Amino acid sequence: MIATFTALLLAHVLADFVLQTNWIAANKHRPGVFALHILIVFAAAALALGQRQPEALGWLAALAVVHGLIDLAKRFAAATGFAGFVTDQVAHLASLAGLAALMPGLWASGLWATLLPGQTWLLHAFALVAGFVIATRAGGFAVGALLGRFDGVELPQGLEKGGELIGLLERAMIFLLVLAGEPAGIGFLIAAKSVLRLEATFADGAKHHRAAEYIIIGTLASFAWAMAASFATVTLRATLTP
Repeated sequence: MIATFTALLLAHVLADFVLQTNWIAANKHRPGVFALHILIVFAAAALALGQRQPEALGWLAALAVVHGLIDLAKRFAAATGFAGFVTDQVAHLASLAGLAALMPGLWASGLWATLLPGQTWLLHAFALVAGFVIATRAGGFAVGALLGRFDGVELPQGLEKGGELIGLLERAMIFLLVLAGEPAGIGFLIAAKSVLRLEATFADGAKHHRAAEYIIIGTLASFAWAMAASFATVTLRATLTP
């Protein structure tokens, strides 16, 4: 079951956070674009599992349909913000876990397991890639959704999308530190960013207190998300056969 779930998890994060471009996300209300997204979800799952069997493909098509229904439910419920983002992703993860529990042999009967019998390095690679995408790219959406309520805060002028890139890099560094078994290094990362960002914010003068709180919230949320995703990845890899 865990092998099937790992492959499905990789497929999901690739379909939702890598292959789903900003254009697709902005135009999913159009039937053709929505159908394209569902097709990507199906293709990613089939490829991750290496599945070609008609019965298995039927189950994956059903999973893609469920994915679409969850997306529709989110849109019609107008579920926005951090709560909406988390609820949507939890629902998707539940659908993956449900299919993995119902059809645990999807990985074992797939092409990759047939070509690499008894080897788990590919599954470990899948878990690492999925965890990295969740920690970095998905984390950017999560933090952005959380900070959306503070859109009116005036921040010091900086590089275009500089804050977004800083967040991406810090989450990537946290992921690498945790996976390398050096989580203590995160403390130095927090200290370094706090000194640099807050010093620049207070030097700007006007409305610096609001801006400082905005940056602190964003930083803590970014670090918390990355750490949660990183330790979840460690746990997932631990459950895979050595």
